Amino acid sequence: MRHGPMPTSAEVRESARAGILFGLGAYLWWGAIPIFFKALAEIGPTAVVAHRILWSLGLLAVVLTLWRRWSSFGAALRHPRIVGMLAVTALLISCNWLAYVWAIVHDHVMAASLGYYLNPLVNVLLGVLLLKEQLSRLQWGAVALAGAGVAVLAAGAASALWISLTLALSFSLYGLLRKITPVDAIEGLTVETLLLAPLALAWLIWLDGQGNAVFGIDPGTDALIILSGVVTATPLLLFNAAAKRLSYSVLGFLQYVSPSIQLLLAVLLYDEQVAPAHMICFALIWSALLLFAVEGFRNSRAAARERAAAGL
Repeated sequence: MRHGPMPTSAEVRESARAGILFGLGAYLWWGAIPIFFKALAEIGPTAVVAHRILWSLGLLAVVLTLWRRWSSFGAALRHPRIVGMLAVTALLISCNWLAYVWAIVHDHVMAASLGYYLNPLVNVLLGVLLLKEQLSRLQWGAVALAGAGVAVLAAGAASALWISLTLALSFSLYGLLRKITPVDAIEGLTVETLLLAPLALAWLIWLDGQGNAVFGIDPGTDALIILSGVVTATPLLLFNAAAKRLSYSVLGFLQYVSPSIQLLLAVLLYDEQVAPAHMICFALIWSALLLFAVEGFRNSRAAARERAAAGL
Protein backbone atom coordinates (compact mmCIF):
# COMPACT_ATOMS: atom_id res chain seq x y z
CA MET A 1 0.00 0.00 0.00
CA ARG A 2 1.31 3.43 -0.90
CA HIS A 3 1.61 6.17 1.69
CA GLY A 4 2.11 9.88 1.11
CA PRO A 5 0.38 13.23 0.89
CA MET A 6 -3.13 13.41 -0.50
CA PRO A 7 -3.23 14.44 -4.18
CA THR A 8 -4.20 18.03 -4.89
CA SER A 9 -7.36 18.89 -6.85
CA ALA A 10 -5.20 19.73 -9.87
CA GLU A 11 -3.53 16.32 -9.67
CA VAL A 12 -6.93 14.63 -9.40
CA ARG A 13 -8.18 16.48 -12.49
CA GLU A 14 -5.02 15.65 -14.41
CA SER A 15 -5.35 11.98 -13.47
CA ALA A 16 -9.00 11.95 -14.59
CA ARG A 17 -8.14 13.59 -17.92
CA ALA A 18 -5.39 11.03 -18.50
CA GLY A 19 -7.82 8.25 -17.56
CA ILE A 20 -10.36 9.45 -20.12
CA LEU A 21 -7.71 9.59 -22.85
CA PHE A 22 -6.45 6.11 -21.96
CA GLY A 23 -10.03 4.79 -21.90
CA LEU A 24 -10.96 6.33 -25.25
CA GLY A 25 -7.77 4.97 -26.79
CA ALA A 26 -8.59 1.46 -25.60
CA TYR A 27 -12.20 1.53 -26.78
CA LEU A 28 -11.44 3.08 -30.18
CA TRP A 29 -8.84 0.34 -30.70
CA TRP A 30 -11.24 -2.41 -29.64
CA GLY A 31 -13.97 -0.95 -31.82
CA ALA A 32 -11.88 -1.36 -34.96
CA ILE A 33 -10.33 -4.72 -34.05
CA PRO A 34 -12.87 -6.91 -35.95
CA ILE A 35 -11.13 -5.83 -39.17
CA PHE A 36 -7.92 -7.44 -37.94
CA PHE A 37 -9.48 -10.71 -36.80
CA LYS A 38 -11.53 -11.08 -39.97
CA ALA A 39 -8.19 -11.21 -41.80
CA LEU A 40 -7.17 -14.19 -39.60
CA ALA A 41 -10.47 -16.08 -39.93
CA GLU A 42 -8.93 -19.00 -41.81
CA ILE A 43 -6.66 -20.13 -38.95
CA GLY A 44 -9.47 -20.57 -36.40
CA PRO A 45 -10.35 -18.80 -33.12
CA THR A 46 -8.34 -21.02 -30.74
CA ALA A 47 -5.14 -20.70 -32.76
CA VAL A 48 -5.65 -16.94 -33.01
CA VAL A 49 -6.03 -16.63 -29.23
CA ALA A 50 -3.03 -18.89 -28.54
CA HIS A 51 -0.82 -16.82 -30.83
CA ARG A 52 -2.18 -13.60 -29.28
CA ILE A 53 -0.98 -14.80 -25.90
CA LEU A 54 2.51 -15.88 -26.99
CA TRP A 55 3.28 -12.84 -29.13
CA SER A 56 1.88 -10.54 -26.45
CA LEU A 57 4.30 -12.09 -23.96
CA GLY A 58 7.22 -11.28 -26.24
CA LEU A 59 6.05 -7.68 -26.66
CA LEU A 60 5.51 -7.24 -22.93
CA ALA A 61 9.04 -8.51 -22.22
CA VAL A 62 10.36 -5.76 -24.50
CA VAL A 63 8.18 -3.15 -22.77
CA LEU A 64 9.34 -4.25 -19.32
CA THR A 65 12.93 -3.89 -20.49
CA LEU A 66 12.45 -0.45 -22.06
CA TRP A 67 10.51 0.84 -19.05
CA ARG A 68 12.89 -0.83 -16.56
CA ARG A 69 10.06 -2.57 -14.77
CA TRP A 70 11.47 -6.06 -14.32
CA SER A 71 12.00 -5.51 -10.59
CA SER A 72 8.36 -4.51 -10.03
CA PHE A 73 7.27 -7.46 -12.17
CA GLY A 74 9.33 -9.77 -9.98
CA ALA A 75 7.83 -8.18 -6.87
CA ALA A 76 4.32 -8.93 -8.16
CA LEU A 77 5.27 -12.57 -8.77
CA ARG A 78 6.43 -12.90 -5.16
CA HIS A 79 2.96 -12.09 -3.78
CA PRO A 80 0.74 -15.21 -3.87
CA ARG A 81 -2.45 -13.16 -3.36
CA ILE A 82 -1.67 -10.96 -6.38
CA VAL A 83 -0.74 -13.95 -8.53
CA GLY A 84 -3.93 -15.72 -7.45
CA MET A 85 -6.10 -12.76 -8.41
CA LEU A 86 -4.27 -12.41 -11.71
CA ALA A 87 -4.82 -16.11 -12.41
CA VAL A 88 -8.56 -15.46 -12.15
CA THR A 89 -8.36 -12.37 -14.38
CA ALA A 90 -6.24 -14.34 -16.88
CA LEU A 91 -8.98 -16.97 -17.07
CA LEU A 92 -11.64 -14.30 -17.54
CA ILE A 93 -9.79 -12.45 -20.28
CA SER A 94 -8.96 -15.67 -22.16
CA CYS A 95 -12.66 -16.65 -22.13
CA ASN A 96 -13.49 -13.17 -23.39
CA TRP A 97 -10.94 -13.44 -26.21
CA LEU A 98 -12.18 -16.87 -27.31
CA ALA A 99 -15.81 -15.80 -27.40
CA TYR A 100 -14.97 -12.56 -29.19
CA VAL A 101 -12.75 -14.05 -31.89
CA TRP A 102 -15.26 -16.87 -32.43
CA ALA A 103 -18.01 -14.29 -32.93
CA ILE A 104 -15.98 -12.26 -35.41
CA VAL A 105 -14.83 -15.30 -37.41
CA HIS A 106 -18.39 -16.68 -37.60
CA ASP A 107 -19.99 -13.41 -38.73
CA HIS A 108 -21.55 -12.42 -35.42
CA VAL A 109 -20.08 -8.92 -35.18
CA MET A 110 -23.54 -7.63 -34.25
CA ALA A 111 -23.72 -10.05 -31.30
CA ALA A 112 -20.25 -8.96 -30.20
CA SER A 113 -21.43 -5.37 -30.39
CA LEU A 114 -24.40 -6.22 -28.18
CA GLY A 115 -22.07 -7.85 -25.66
CA TYR A 116 -20.10 -4.66 -25.29
CA TYR A 117 -23.27 -2.60 -25.08
CA LEU A 118 -24.26 -4.81 -22.16
CA ASN A 119 -20.82 -4.52 -20.61
CA PRO A 120 -21.02 -0.89 -19.42
CA LEU A 121 -24.36 -1.59 -17.75
CA VAL A 122 -22.82 -4.48 -15.86
CA ASN A 123 -19.87 -2.23 -14.95
CA VAL A 124 -22.17 0.44 -13.55
CA LEU A 125 -24.09 -2.10 -11.50
CA LEU A 126 -20.90 -3.68 -10.17
CA GLY A 127 -19.59 -0.23 -9.29
CA VAL A 128 -22.74 0.57 -7.33
CA LEU A 129 -23.26 -2.83 -5.70
CA LEU A 130 -19.69 -3.84 -4.89
CA LEU A 131 -17.64 -0.63 -4.86
CA LYS A 132 -20.42 1.47 -3.27
CA GLU A 133 -20.19 4.14 -5.99
CA GLN A 134 -23.05 6.63 -5.99
CA LEU A 135 -25.21 7.62 -8.96
CA SER A 136 -27.45 10.68 -9.16
CA ARG A 137 -31.07 10.49 -10.31
CA LEU A 138 -30.06 11.70 -13.75
CA GLN A 139 -27.39 9.02 -13.97
CA TRP A 140 -29.89 6.37 -12.89
CA GLY A 141 -32.14 7.67 -15.66
CA ALA A 142 -29.28 7.22 -18.11
CA VAL A 143 -28.77 3.66 -16.88
CA ALA A 144 -32.49 2.96 -17.32
CA LEU A 145 -32.45 4.32 -20.89
CA ALA A 146 -29.39 2.29 -21.80
CA GLY A 147 -30.89 -0.82 -20.19
CA ALA A 148 -34.08 -0.37 -22.21
CA GLY A 149 -32.03 -0.06 -25.38
CA VAL A 150 -30.07 -3.22 -24.67
CA ALA A 151 -33.28 -5.08 -23.79
CA VAL A 152 -34.79 -4.11 -27.13
CA LEU A 153 -31.67 -5.27 -28.95
CA ALA A 154 -31.47 -8.51 -26.96
CA ALA A 155 -35.04 -9.34 -27.96
CA GLY A 156 -33.96 -9.23 -31.60
CA ALA A 157 -30.74 -11.23 -31.17
CA ALA A 158 -31.78 -14.16 -28.98
CA SER A 159 -30.04 -16.81 -31.08
CA ALA A 160 -26.59 -15.34 -30.41
CA LEU A 161 -27.34 -13.96 -26.97
CA TRP A 162 -24.89 -16.41 -25.33
CA ILE A 163 -22.05 -14.61 -27.14
CA SER A 164 -23.20 -11.24 -25.87
CA LEU A 165 -23.67 -12.41 -22.29
CA THR A 166 -20.29 -14.18 -22.21
CA LEU A 167 -18.51 -11.09 -23.48
CA ALA A 168 -20.30 -8.73 -21.10
CA LEU A 169 -19.89 -10.78 -17.93
CA SER A 170 -16.31 -11.91 -18.51
CA PHE A 171 -14.97 -8.46 -19.30
CA SER A 172 -16.93 -6.69 -16.58
CA LEU A 173 -15.60 -9.06 -13.94
CA TYR A 174 -12.12 -8.78 -15.44
CA GLY A 175 -12.20 -5.00 -15.20
CA LEU A 176 -13.50 -5.07 -11.64
CA LEU A 177 -10.86 -7.50 -10.39
CA ARG A 178 -8.06 -5.64 -12.18
CA LYS A 179 -9.23 -2.40 -10.59
CA ILE A 180 -8.94 -3.81 -7.07
CA THR A 181 -5.77 -5.87 -7.63
CA PRO A 182 -2.82 -3.91 -6.21
CA VAL A 183 -0.57 -4.12 -9.26
CA ASP A 184 0.20 -1.69 -12.09
CA ALA A 185 -1.08 -2.24 -15.61
CA ILE A 186 2.08 -3.51 -17.33
CA GLU A 187 3.13 -5.84 -14.50
CA GLY A 188 -0.37 -7.26 -14.09
CA LEU A 189 -0.86 -7.88 -17.81
CA THR A 190 2.55 -9.56 -18.04
CA VAL A 191 1.75 -11.90 -15.15
CA GLU A 192 -1.62 -12.77 -16.73
CA THR A 193 0.02 -13.47 -20.08
CA LEU A 194 2.79 -15.51 -18.48
CA LEU A 195 0.22 -17.70 -16.71
CA LEU A 196 -1.64 -18.33 -19.99
CA ALA A 197 1.48 -18.90 -22.12
CA PRO A 198 2.05 -22.61 -21.25
CA LEU A 199 -1.53 -23.46 -22.20
CA ALA A 200 -1.25 -21.49 -25.44
CA LEU A 201 2.04 -23.17 -26.35
CA ALA A 202 0.70 -26.63 -25.55
CA TRP A 203 -2.35 -26.01 -27.75
CA LEU A 204 -0.26 -24.86 -30.72
CA ILE A 205 2.05 -27.88 -30.35
CA TRP A 206 -1.00 -30.15 -30.32
CA LEU A 207 -2.37 -28.46 -33.46
CA ASP A 208 0.99 -28.93 -35.16
CA GLY A 209 0.98 -32.61 -34.20
CA GLN A 210 -2.45 -32.97 -35.80
CA GLY A 211 -1.17 -31.46 -39.05
CA ASN A 212 -2.99 -28.17 -38.41
CA ALA A 213 -0.04 -25.81 -38.03
CA VAL A 214 -0.92 -22.21 -38.86
CA PHE A 215 2.45 -20.47 -38.65
CA GLY A 216 5.18 -20.56 -41.28
CA ILE A 217 2.84 -21.33 -44.19
CA ASP A 218 1.94 -17.91 -45.61
CA PRO A 219 4.12 -14.79 -45.06
CA GLY A 220 1.11 -12.46 -44.98
CA THR A 221 -0.67 -14.52 -42.37
CA ASP A 222 2.56 -14.87 -40.37
CA ALA A 223 2.92 -11.08 -40.28
CA LEU A 224 -0.62 -10.68 -38.97
CA ILE A 225 -0.05 -13.36 -36.35
CA ILE A 226 3.06 -11.58 -35.10
CA LEU A 227 1.17 -8.28 -34.99
CA SER A 228 -1.50 -9.93 -32.85
CA GLY A 229 0.75 -9.33 -29.86
CA VAL A 230 0.64 -5.57 -30.38
CA VAL A 231 -3.06 -5.67 -31.19
CA THR A 232 -3.77 -7.59 -27.98
CA ALA A 233 -1.49 -5.92 -25.45
CA THR A 234 -1.84 -2.25 -26.39
CA PRO A 235 -5.57 -1.73 -25.68
CA LEU A 236 -5.36 -3.83 -22.51
CA LEU A 237 -2.55 -1.62 -21.21
CA LEU A 238 -4.61 1.47 -22.03
CA PHE A 239 -7.68 -0.03 -20.37
CA ASN A 240 -5.87 -0.99 -17.17
CA ALA A 241 -4.29 2.47 -16.97
CA ALA A 242 -7.75 4.03 -17.35
CA ALA A 243 -9.27 1.70 -14.73
CA LYS A 244 -6.75 2.93 -12.14
CA ARG A 245 -7.69 6.57 -12.76
CA LEU A 246 -11.47 6.61 -13.31
CA SER A 247 -14.49 5.58 -11.29
CA TYR A 248 -15.93 2.29 -12.47
CA SER A 249 -19.18 3.96 -13.49
CA VAL A 250 -17.47 6.52 -15.75
CA LEU A 251 -15.28 3.77 -17.22
CA GLY A 252 -18.41 1.79 -17.93
CA PHE A 253 -20.05 4.50 -19.97
CA LEU A 254 -16.89 5.19 -21.98
CA GLN A 255 -17.17 1.62 -23.23
CA TYR A 256 -20.10 2.52 -25.48
CA VAL A 257 -17.53 3.86 -27.95
CA SER A 258 -16.29 0.36 -28.82
CA PRO A 259 -19.62 -1.39 -29.56
CA SER A 260 -20.84 1.62 -31.53
CA ILE A 261 -17.89 1.26 -33.90
CA GLN A 262 -18.44 -2.50 -34.06
CA LEU A 263 -22.11 -2.00 -34.86
CA LEU A 264 -21.22 0.34 -37.72
CA LEU A 265 -18.67 -2.17 -39.03
CA ALA A 266 -21.22 -4.98 -38.86
CA VAL A 267 -23.69 -2.96 -40.93
CA LEU A 268 -21.52 -0.97 -43.32
CA LEU A 269 -18.57 -3.31 -43.90
CA TYR A 270 -19.87 -6.83 -43.24
CA ASP A 271 -23.47 -6.44 -44.48
CA GLU A 272 -25.12 -7.82 -41.36
CA GLN A 273 -28.84 -7.10 -41.27
CA VAL A 274 -30.15 -4.18 -39.22
CA ALA A 275 -33.55 -4.65 -37.60
CA PRO A 276 -35.69 -1.84 -36.17
CA ALA A 277 -34.61 -3.07 -32.73
CA HIS A 278 -31.02 -2.14 -33.53
CA MET A 279 -31.99 1.40 -34.46
CA ILE A 280 -34.10 1.82 -31.31
CA CYS A 281 -31.26 0.49 -29.16
CA PHE A 282 -28.74 2.82 -30.76
CA ALA A 283 -30.96 5.87 -30.14
CA LEU A 284 -31.67 4.97 -26.51
CA ILE A 285 -28.05 4.27 -25.66
CA TRP A 286 -26.74 7.51 -27.09
CA SER A 287 -29.54 9.37 -25.30
CA ALA A 288 -28.28 7.75 -22.10
CA LEU A 289 -24.75 8.88 -22.89
CA LEU A 290 -26.01 12.43 -23.38
CA LEU A 291 -27.68 12.38 -19.96
CA PHE A 292 -24.51 11.06 -18.36
CA ALA A 293 -22.44 13.77 -20.06
CA VAL A 294 -24.85 16.50 -18.92
CA GLU A 295 -24.59 15.26 -15.33
CA GLY A 296 -20.81 15.22 -15.55
CA PHE A 297 -20.79 18.79 -16.88
CA ARG A 298 -23.05 19.94 -14.06
CA ASN A 299 -20.84 18.31 -11.44
CA SER A 300 -17.75 19.90 -12.96
CA ARG A 301 -19.34 23.36 -12.94
CA ALA A 302 -20.51 22.92 -9.35
CA ALA A 303 -17.04 21.83 -8.24
CA ALA A 304 -15.50 24.85 -9.99
CA ARG A 305 -17.91 27.22 -8.19
CA GLU A 306 -17.09 25.61 -4.83
CA ARG A 307 -13.35 26.05 -5.45
CA ALA A 308 -13.87 29.68 -6.50
CA ALA A 309 -15.93 30.37 -3.36
CA ALA A 310 -13.18 28.82 -1.23
CA GLY A 311 -10.55 30.93 -2.97
CA LEU A 312 -8.73 27.92 -4.45
